Amino acid sequence: MLTDMHIAIVGGDARQLEVIRKLSEYDAKLSLIGFDQLDDGFVGANKQTFYTIDPKTVDAIVLPVSGMSQEGEIESIFSGEKTFFPENWLKKTPDHTVIYSGISNNVLKKLASNNECQLIELLERDDVAIYNSIPTAEGAVMMVIQNTDITIHDSNVAVTGFGRVGMTVARTFKNLGARVEVIANELNLRARAFEMHLDSYSLAELPQRVKNIDVIINTIPAKVLSVDVLSKMPPHALVIDLASKPGGTDFRYAEKRGIKALLAPGLPGIVAPKTAGKIIANVLTALLLEQWSANKGGSV
Repeated sequence: MLTDMHIAIVGGDARQLEVIRKLSEYDAKLSLIGFDQLDDGFVGANKQTFYTIDPKTVDAIVLPVSGMSQEGEIESIFSGEKTFFPENWLKKTPDHTVIYSGISNNVLKKLASNNECQLIELLERDDVAIYNSIPTAEGAVMMVIQNTDITIHDSNVAVTGFGRVGMTVARTFKNLGARVEVIANELNLRARAFEMHLDSYSLAELPQRVKNIDVIINTIPAKVLSVDVLSKMPPHALVIDLASKPGGTDFRYAEKRGIKALLAPGLPGIVAPKTAGKIIANVLTALLLEQWSANKGGSV
């Protein structure tokens, strides 16, 4: 259990409600910051602000999946006010305080480093990324159905990148009857594609392979769908870019050519926030139990 562990949950979307619910079940002491418009009540959870919490008592800080913006703002759909860390607030937290965030950027990393706080990025973990790939793939299917006038069955689909997300996406579209090709440079990933009965080729070959494509789903956070690629695609083709912002697509040129290109990061929180929240909550709870056990020097 997490009895007496003080956790500050700062901002977030509907996924964060599952985190609050799970940690409440584990008897943690929860301070909710950026939740002033939240109607739900949770046992052991109190709405607070940074100014009403003694930072010296905080053992862990849980940020939203989106982390923190380049301007230092922490997103919260449950508050009408913008949320930022007050100056020097983190410096007053104990040495063992850990910051948990879905993703990170240079601003958050610098903030954690300057205040000697450990930062754990949940979406960098294999388990979280693989679990999240399921609602991501389902969301991609939804977007293709909504934005094309053909069936997925018998369509030509290319998946750029064959990592934790790309693998699930490719398998999902193959199971729906699409002809799926995988684009990846890594030989081990192309070997896995072969094992899954999927054709594969390198990124260098992509411009020569897209003339008959119906859908391209990108998972690579680099500009792989460039002018050279988009100029050779048919105008009816649809691009679904799942990579984190700004994505891997030249959206300006796609629009100029009349190709519909949609940037869709964070699909799990859009299409299945309850499931996505439970994924985060389960992994986060396990990590917090480890942290609390280590701090107490005993079992949980």
